[in-house]
Amino acid sequence: MALLALTWVAVKPKLEGEQMSGRKPRSTATGRVTMQEVAKAAGTSMISVSRAFRDSAMVSPELAARIKEAAAALGYVPDRAASALASARSMNVAVVIPSLTNTVFVEMLAGIDEILSPQGYQMITATSFYAPAEELRLLRGLLAFRPDGVLLTGIDHLPETLKLLTSSARPAVHMMELNNQPGSYSVGFSQEEGGAAIARHFVERGYKKIGFVAAQLDPRTLARGSGFRQALEAAGLGAPRELMVPERSSIALGATLLDRMLAAYPDTDAVFFCNDDLAQGALFRCQRRGIAVPGQVALAGFNDLPASACTTPALSSVATPRYQIGREAAKMLLELMAGRVPASFRLDLGFTLNIRETS
Repeated sequence: MALLALTWVAVKPKLEGEQMSGRKPRSTATGRVTMQEVAKAAGTSMISVSRAFRDSAMVSPELAARIKEAAAALGYVPDRAASALASARSMNVAVVIPSLTNTVFVEMLAGIDEILSPQGYQMITATSFYAPAEELRLLRGLLAFRPDGVLLTGIDHLPETLKLLTSSARPAVHMMELNNQPGSYSVGFSQEEGGAAIARHFVERGYKKIGFVAAQLDPRTLARGSGFRQALEAAGLGAPRELMVPERSSIALGATLLDRMLAAYPDTDAVFFCNDDLAQGALFRCQRRGIAVPGQVALAGFNDLPASACTTPALSSVATPRYQIGREAAKMLLELMAGRVPASFRLDLGFTLNIRETS
């Protein structure tokens, strides 16, 4: 059938207005507008069209504008696969995050896109659902698309994942946490210090019977709990009362876990929740039960989600720079993809403790 189709194309009479060449302006198989059509409409060569879409600096601004105007009018979409073969660059960046429903990671993606998009890069995004084995599976699939670089969430990965990154020879930057190993690039902040900051705040306010509530139990959550625990022990209060569940973090779960904490330890006077959605749910449950916050129990969260400053009372929380982390990680990756060595392999953007009315 393919041979018959090719034979028909070769003997088909030339239609009025067609170019005399061995190549049809538009593919009969796909119906796509071709680069040749764009070149004809813009009054230039196919090479110039190719250069305009690969690197506008290679053609004059006037010609680039004319080519892109013609392409837009015709509905032309560049063939990125063919361009990647020709230039050895895919102009894609693989990004693996744990969740698309968590505002923290959505904001981080926005920061990444703000830096990469103007440079002509597109993100290929995958969600691991906090599962290391799924992260490995996704990374294998993403690398098949020959991305120019990789952005990963966190620094705790399976050994097979790290080996795959090394063997792929693709530059990679880790986000949200900090890696102390030279040669491994990361942008984030100390999760441990964030948890410790809440502990020190509770101690300064005079709370003695303090609890820690966590869900999901990903490495960042566990690091916050570790920092919180160590700071309380350093202050002479001993380990906190802990309630930790593997379920996905949510407002509803926060309300349930507040009930469970107070049922187990009725005299608890302060609770640190590993995420703001849990802390918000706990606050709402306290209001429903008539528990005064912070009169009977103080509450604090982590990540400072937008609604936390608007609750009544306003929620104390650790504000994390996830948007800036996305931007700076993308900048670092651009440097690596360009063959340059970033100024630092480890960029600490810190955090802010926002003390509000719940503590």
